Amino acid sequence: MSSKKTTELPLWLQDRDIVIAHDEEVQWREGKRPDYSYTNEFLHQESKFQHPEGSLEAIAQNLVRNFEMEASNKSNPQQWLSIVTDKFKMSTNGGQQYTAQDVAVEGTYNLFLGESEQYSSETETFESSFQVFHNAFPNGFLWELTEVLSGPPNVTFKWRHWGTFNGSYKDYAPTGETIEIVGISIARVSDDLKIESLEHYFDNNVFLQKLTAGGCPFHSQKQ
Repeated sequence: MSSKKTTELPLWLQDRDIVIAHDEEVQWREGKRPDYSYTNEFLHQESKFQHPEGSLEAIAQNLVRNFEMEASNKSNPQQWLSIVTDKFKMSTNGGQQYTAQDVAVEGTYNLFLGESEQYSSETETFESSFQVFHNAFPNGFLWELTEVLSGPPNVTFKWRHWGTFNGSYKDYAPTGETIEIVGISIARVSDDLKIESLEHYFDNNVFLQKLTAGGCPFHSQKQ
């Protein structure tokens, strides 16, 4: 994964908008290409890191963003360019390993967050889980890679996920606060730099606590 010009890289290592444009016969969940133009504005304004084109950091960031895009928007895992579909496994904090099909059915939010007082993956569908967080973060829940710690085949990297809490989270009123999660992931990649496995390590309790820290005024008003 040495530095290369973007045009020399395989499609799955390029910008996600380029991957989206190459969508011959892709089964999109909404029946059409996803449009990131609105959230891209906030991503460009609020990102803290501008990785040089073709750098290891930029390549790894593109790969993970493409995985997230495909997992969220392509209903058929066999069409995900970013992974080795038949080998792919994903886990969070050393927990259960999930296949690409699991991700396609349950959604990343449900698999990442599980069961707690603030969130129940058992009561959320793929679609409803994404709607919950789209409502909470109408400008997008943005992601960027902050540092690569080791190169292939086990690409270890730090990242940050953030968004402005401008919309309601379930019955909890928005605070306008920027909520950020930081974590470390390990992506085992193939010789052609597709993801074979992903291990994520982060504190999801802090994230949910920040979304519910202000109490539940909407619920109180219904009493």
